[in-house]
Amino acid sequence: MLFHSSIRKELARSFGATLIVLVTVVMTMTLIRTLGQASRGSFNPSDVMLVMGYNVLAFLPNIMTMGLFVATVGTLSRLYRDSEMVIWFSSGVGLSDLLAPLLRFAWPILLAVATLALLVLPWSNKQVEDMRAHYENRGDLDRVQPGQFQESAGGTRVFFVEKSLLSEHSASNVFIATTEQGKETVTSARTGRVELIGDERFLVLGNGQRLENSIGKSDFKLSEFESYSIQVTQDQLGSQAEIPLNTVSTLELIRNPTPHHLGEIAWRMGFALAALNLMIIAVATSRVNPRLGRSGNLVVSLLLFQVYLNLLNLGQAWISTNKIGFLPFMVLLHGGVLAVSMLGLALRHHNWSLRRLLAARAVARDKVAA
Repeated sequence: MLFHSSIRKELARSFGATLIVLVTVVMTMTLIRTLGQASRGSFNPSDVMLVMGYNVLAFLPNIMTMGLFVATVGTLSRLYRDSEMVIWFSSGVGLSDLLAPLLRFAWPILLAVATLALLVLPWSNKQVEDMRAHYENRGDLDRVQPGQFQESAGGTRVFFVEKSLLSEHSASNVFIATTEQGKETVTSARTGRVELIGDERFLVLGNGQRLENSIGKSDFKLSEFESYSIQVTQDQLGSQAEIPLNTVSTLELIRNPTPHHLGEIAWRMGFALAALNLMIIAVATSRVNPRLGRSGNLVVSLLLFQVYLNLLNLGQAWISTNKIGFLPFMVLLHGGVLAVSMLGLALRHHNWSLRRLLAARAVARDKVAA
């Protein structure tokens, strides 16, 4: 049918252009944020692009939901603005007839949003957290960079080397500040090298001096040495004390339905349901008066989109704190939005309004009185 094919083609063009713009914006913002985290030592600078890619994957459900909504609003608004919708209405096509071509176009996108939210999102978040943990919990010597002050994994030591010969595991002009067991020590040496003694690694310093004092006291002790060994920690990566909830797989959340897990499930499932409801809302609210501005309708639509997603986040918090159950929240939010949007679509389709209803009742009373 000509009506269905023309609507789907224009939706495809609009959705593709919107998706490219949104992905570009998100990639730029994510790159800036990731570079800032890498400069603070949260990520390996060489992994910035990989971390950015994982973060963009995590944002894709939100991006695709917004892209579908904006594409639907933009396409229908243009049809109204160019008076093409009047032609379709004159041909016997109503607003409710738009749902069939919209759903035929959108069902692969809705399926992709659900797959990304339920499967890809926790996987990408887990990859980012694993990379963060691996870099933050690396060994003390692995943290040392020439010309930079670096803190140890436990936060008790600060290292500085002027020059490092990584191939020989040695360095020159080494500085180490340590705070342990109520004592502060400052050690400096001309040279330093790494030696493996048994199963432990030691930093062997040569030709230096060591300043030691007790915290809160003035008992300074200065000593010089030709050779001094300091034990350094190995890689401390182990299991995390607390696993972030957004990295847990959806299957694992379903197997252990605690309030926090149910809140996370409601948030993930909400993306696909929100995409469907927002598409219906776009049909019901996309009427444009050609004599008015072109951007007002899009601004209102984006406001509705933001309110809907904020309700998803609020519902996740409510479910996690047992303020509302999982099923009541899903029915109230998504079912309620679906019912209201379908009611609005019916009102627009039949051109019902309160003024027309009152006018019809007044005419009926006049006929009865006559």
